[in-house]
Amino acid sequence: MAAVVRYSQGLVFALALATAASAADENVSPDADFTAREITQQLFKAKPGERVDYAGRDLTYLDLSGLDFKQARLSRSDLYGVDFTGSDLKGADMSYARLDRAVLIRADMSGANLRGSTIFRPTVYSDMQNSPADAPRFAGANLSGVRVQADLSGADFRGADLTYADLSPLEDRPGQGTLVTLARNVLKSCDFSGATLRHANLTRSVLMFSSLVGADLTGALLVEADLSKVDFSGANLSGADVTGADFDSANLAGVKGLDTVKGLDRAINLDKAFR
Repeated sequence: MAAVVRYSQGLVFALALATAASAADENVSPDADFTAREITQQLFKAKPGERVDYAGRDLTYLDLSGLDFKQARLSRSDLYGVDFTGSDLKGADMSYARLDRAVLIRADMSGANLRGSTIFRPTVYSDMQNSPADAPRFAGANLSGVRVQADLSGADFRGADLTYADLSPLEDRPGQGTLVTLARNVLKSCDFSGATLRHANLTRSVLMFSSLVGADLTGALLVEADLSKVDFSGANLSGADVTGADFDSANLAGVKGLDTVKGLDRAINLDKAFR
C-alpha cells in the first residue's frame, strides 16, 4: 500500500514538473490573454498589410523579444513588464497602453502611436554601462500626452510629436517615493531634432548633450532642467519657462522667441551659453 502511495505521489510530482516546464517554454503569464508562442504564431502567419489586433488585451510579463509586430494594434493594452528587446514595433498602435516596467532594449517604435501611454521605470540598457546603442527609437512617433519616468539617454526622438508630453518627476521632492523612483527623467544625448514639444513638461529633466535643433518648444516647461551643452540652434522657445534651468555651454544660435521666454532672468549659467 505504501509503495502505491509513493508511486502516486511521484506521478503527481512528475506531472507538476512537466506542466511547469511547458508553461516556462511558452512564457506564460498568470493573467495574460495569450502565450508568447500564440502571439509569435499569429504575427508570423499575418499576411502583408494585415494588422493583428491585441487592443485592450492583457499581455503582462510576456517575453516578446525580437518579434516583428507588423504594425499591430496594441491600443489600451496592458504591456506591464513585457520584454520587447530588439522588437520591431514600427508603426504599431500603442496608444493609451501601459508600458510600465517593460524591457525596451533596442526596441524600434519609430512612427508608432504612443499617444497617452505610460512608460514608468522601463529597462532600457542591457548592462550597467548604459550604452546608447541599447536605447529605444521613437523617431517620428506620436508621443503626445505620454507620461514618462525613465532614463532614456541616447534615445532617438527625431521628428516625434511630444505635444503635452509629461516628463516631469513622479514625486514633488527627490526621495519622496520608492528607492527606484528617479528624482528626474534622464535624457542625456537624445536626438530631438525637428521634434514637436509644444507645452511639454520637462521640469527637472537632464537633457545634457541632447540635440534640439529646429525643435518646437513653444510653451514648454523647462523649469530647473539641466540644459548644459544642449544644441538649441534654430529651435522655437516662444513662451517656454526656463526658471532655474542650467544653460552652461548650450547653443542658442538662431533660437526663435527668446524674448518671450519666461524665467530667463532666473536661469543658471546663461552667460556661458553660445548665441
